[in-house]
Amino acid sequence: MLRRTFIAATAAATLGTGALADNHSMDIVDTAVDAGNFTTLVAAVEAAGLVETLKGDGPFTVFAPTDDAFAALPEGTVEGLLEDTEALTAILTYHVVPGEVMSGDLSDGMMAETVNGAEVSIGVGDAVTVDGATVTAADIEASNGVIHVIDQVIMPE
Repeated sequence: MLRRTFIAATAAATLGTGALADNHSMDIVDTAVDAGNFTTLVAAVEAAGLVETLKGDGPFTVFAPTDDAFAALPEGTVEGLLEDTEALTAILTYHVVPGEVMSGDLSDGMMAETVNGAEVSIGVGDAVTVDGATVTAADIEASNGVIHVIDQVIMPE
């Protein structure tokens, strides 16, 4: 319970009050745009043509890498992906799970099938991880799902 409270407090601090206001009236894309630290993710979603999908009814669970996570990729990776729509779409859909999965629904060793068709592994311990990326803020609700902020871009095999 303490960990969930900490994660929720971290989410509020990370995203500020704008993204959490209005009874979650913003969809996943608008919530990410409003947060301000997902500009690379939003640009990638736009380049892959996934904006309308992620603005759709859902629900979706998005493991959202921050701008810092994208910046940590080897030089030229983001630019290369923006030119390769097929690879970009495969990576972005690997960050999305159909349905709404809240942090309280997670268990250690759990596998979750992504929109990509591949599975991500969940670790629950001192920190919550998704394929090795640490969840830095969780349970950020949007009108069509939930966002969990991660500190790395995860890659399908």
